[in-house]
Amino acid sequence: QVQLVESGGGSVQAGGSLRLSCATSGDIVNTAAWFRQAPGKEREGVATIWTLDGDIYIADYADSVKGRFTIARDGDQRTFYLHIDNLKPADTSMYYCAAGGPRRSLDPQAYKYWGQGTQVTVSS
Repeated sequence: QVQLVESGGGSVQAGGSLRLSCATSGDIVNTAAWFRQAPGKEREGVATIWTLDGDIYIADYADSVKGRFTIARDGDQRTFYLHIDNLKPADTSMYYCAAGGPRRSLDPQAYKYWGQGTQVTVSS
């Protein structure tokens, strides 16, 4: 079992940056991902990270966010982060972290554990 709690969302101006955090408890998380969902839209995977071996991990991103989003984790794999640069109004969404899915997957159906979400609102 894994519990996840997101934080770090807020209201920002376009062009700004935010760092979202996902604190985990329970079982160690080897694969985690960030998703977002805007009102009336489907949940979209934006970034995933998985541990290859010890301190070696790999990250992957949706094409739509490459270059602006960075996913990272603490060394103890208890906290995951999503750093977002150059925020755009189109980034306005509820952001969720998830765990318990396969490596490299950005399919929300593939993930077993979810946090409650943190809201990001970007104004122009």
